[in-house]
Amino acid sequence: MAVPSFLARERTVARPGFNRWLIPPAALAVHLAIGQVYATSVYKAALVAHFDTSLTAIGIIFSLAIVVLGVSAAIFGTWVDRNGPRAAMFTAACFWSAGFLVGSLGIATSQLWLVYLGYGVIGGIGLGIGYISPVSTLIKWFPDRPGLATGMAIMGFGGGALIASPLSKQLLSWYDPGYDGTAGTTASGGSVAGLFLTLGLIYLVFMMFGAFIVRVPADDWKPAGWDSSMVKHRELVTTASVSAGNAIKTPQFWLLWVVLFCNVTAGIGILEQASPMIQDFFRTGQSSLVAPAAATGFVGLLSLFNMGGRFVWSSTSDYLGRKGIYMIYLGVGLVLYVLLATLGSTATWLFVLLAALIISFYGGGFATAPAYLRDLFGTYQVGAIHGRLLTAWAAAGVAGPLIVNRVLDTQGTPGELVAGNYRPALFIMVGLLAIGFVANLLIKPVASKWHEPKGVDAHTSTPERSAAR
Repeated sequence: MAVPSFLARERTVARPGFNRWLIPPAALAVHLAIGQVYATSVYKAALVAHFDTSLTAIGIIFSLAIVVLGVSAAIFGTWVDRNGPRAAMFTAACFWSAGFLVGSLGIATSQLWLVYLGYGVIGGIGLGIGYISPVSTLIKWFPDRPGLATGMAIMGFGGGALIASPLSKQLLSWYDPGYDGTAGTTASGGSVAGLFLTLGLIYLVFMMFGAFIVRVPADDWKPAGWDSSMVKHRELVTTASVSAGNAIKTPQFWLLWVVLFCNVTAGIGILEQASPMIQDFFRTGQSSLVAPAAATGFVGLLSLFNMGGRFVWSSTSDYLGRKGIYMIYLGVGLVLYVLLATLGSTATWLFVLLAALIISFYGGGFATAPAYLRDLFGTYQVGAIHGRLLTAWAAAGVAGPLIVNRVLDTQGTPGELVAGNYRPALFIMVGLLAIGFVANLLIKPVASKWHEPKGVDAHTSTPERSAAR
């Protein structure tokens, strides 16, 4: 699919002397915008009341967006790598903004299917393309610190809700004077329609800013004083190239798929139930010792650890190695889940600490994945490979809430649950993390038979080239 000339990759090649530190802000402009997907809880109750439907029916909007994110990232990954970050960011901005506008129309006309189509499908395509659009570019600009580079960008996705949540509440209160954002007040459907319309326009401008300042490095560019031969001395790191078509034929790709799926499913297990979980863990009889306002603050704290973990842990992987950092995510995470299930209800501070660390590993797993792919498969079509890997996220987005909700449905009535009711679900997550830990241990360097011939151009060659035999 051809793109207009002003979006073409060759128009975005940086001139000599370009400051590579301008690239992370461009990536953040996109990821902070699409990170709004984590703020859907702000208006969830309003949509339930407006459409007179169930929480499950409204929750499908979020799940659909995450599933489409994974599918679209897999489908369009090669296109993103071939046409460059400007075309990808521009396209993502158009789809993400259009998703809000169509969703706004659906709310205004009380047509829930339009919200599914708009935010879930159209917006989900924008999510998928936007999520992977800066990845390969950042890795090429920061070959010396790929974990730091991807952490800086993907941190924005985890932190998008920190901007979107208060902004959404403020906009809803402007459009509906009867809504003040506190418990017990629900915004009108018309105010949510106005919110969607406003966010669609704001995010369009914000993402376009990122699209037009992003640049790709010249083919012969490298950081001053950096010697590419240094990477040869690190475990699993290759200086060869593997195409997206060949990457999915390797056991390394599918082992990493399992690793990401297990890590994300376990994290979503807490995120999905964060607010009621902390209240239920400290329930005496029919009442909770944790106030709703404190539970809301807990959710905000988890967002901070989700965001911070993406930067801190991914940056740390540049020193510990990608395999080593995932051993921490999965191995230490497994222990933390056991402690949460057995001791989490003994003290509020302990519960909060354990949950926050688990969520930091959840965020770190996302941010470290592109650098892990770069180590295994090289920079050639790493964005396309990353897109295929994100199908693990789509699967986890369905599996995580399904596991937790199904278990809790068998344990009792929402609002009357206690810590013990969560233990079966938490121990299922322990099992998943153990599977992921073993899968990570099994990852070895990619066999040379999958490598591309030297000198191959990622932007013109056929991505499904057969491996050299």
